[in-house]
Amino acid sequence: MPTILVVEDSPAMRQLLSFAMKRIPESKVIEATDGVDALKKLSSETIDIIVADINMPIMDGLKLLSLVRGNAEYQDIPVIIVTTEGAEEDRKKALAIGANDYLTKPIQTQKLIKIVSHYIK
Repeated sequence: MPTILVVEDSPAMRQLLSFAMKRIPESKVIEATDGVDALKKLSSETIDIIVADINMPIMDGLKLLSLVRGNAEYQDIPVIIVTTEGAEEDRKKALAIGANDYLTKPIQTQKLIKIVSHYIK
């Protein structure tokens, strides 16, 4: 059963992402409100994939991504960045740090489900 960690500070967007992820058969969805919260969840749960926003208070998605990639315990967890930042430089930066995929909002839930399903197979 895949466990998906959704990291998003906006309650409405977090709900939308979680709802989409719950459409993946037998998936378990855990929510985090920012990067710090996400790291707490990572230390207490076995996470199979992370879907994270970039722009969040306290710790943003890119900082979270670099910490995940820098930690031997978490470095192999796929990370999908979901953001309003559509600039090519943001995309390149996220992929350079180690994001597996990068989607810009507004999110097409079918596309997100397809991408996440690909990484958890």
